[in-house]
Amino acid sequence: MKIKRAFLDTEDGQIHYRIGGEGEPLILLHQNPMSSNEYRELMPIFIKEKKLVIAMDFLGFGESDQPPRMYYIEDYAKTVTLLLDKLGIKKANILGHHTGAFVAAEVAAAYPERVNKLILSCIDYFEEEERKKLYSKFSEAYQIKEDGSHLTKRWPVRLGYVGSELNHRCLLNEFKCHGYPPYGPFAIMNYAEKSLERFRLINSKTLILSGTEDIKQLEKLGIAKAKNRKLIAQTIPNQRMVEIEGGTIYMMNQMFEEIAKVVVDFLDN
Repeated sequence: MKIKRAFLDTEDGQIHYRIGGEGEPLILLHQNPMSSNEYRELMPIFIKEKKLVIAMDFLGFGESDQPPRMYYIEDYAKTVTLLLDKLGIKKANILGHHTGAFVAAEVAAAYPERVNKLILSCIDYFEEEERKKLYSKFSEAYQIKEDGSHLTKRWPVRLGYVGSELNHRCLLNEFKCHGYPPYGPFAIMNYAEKSLERFRLINSKTLILSGTEDIKQLEKLGIAKAKNRKLIAQTIPNQRMVEIEGGTIYMMNQMFEEIAKVVVDFLDN
């Protein structure tokens, strides 16, 4: 079945989304600095599994408009409910990866009546110094240099764990963020301190996915700790955690068949 594209009009700008399939609704929320394109491999699989699949670009990412102000996780969560309203969906399953996982979690905490089951992929509790480092890292990365050196400087950043084709896709998404504030890291930085308190409010059945290489990469960068990822699992009441062996930051693209199986088993059983 064909995946179509459309836009949602909001008071803060247009939100781009992809939609396809029929059946139980499944919302897919991307990480910083990606877009709905992050789920290019997963969407057709979920559609074959009788799901109505919707992947949106957060404001400030992909084909969506830049927001008129700095956005918070709560703001992004609200836009998810606006899209559900637009599509006439009362309740949906939600999968979020990294930044998208924070938004998915907040939707479940703030709007429990809108969420059936929840999948949080590679979600972390960031300590104060880690938040500052995360924000600083992307603030620097998003600066446009007059000599164009920012273009070549960003090419090798991911090559240790992605191939050239996927790296090219990642960069196309990232370059759309250049010249603008780091909306995703800003939202996470301002949400992190209260995140555990918010996670305790989640009543939905929750699957937590953790890429084994993902957390190693984040620890190496000094922006997250494995022990704090496990702390989140202890905080959410009705959850189970599954480690994706070999899963990197971009495991949604690299290990889509394995992830699809784990997610579909969780949703259908």
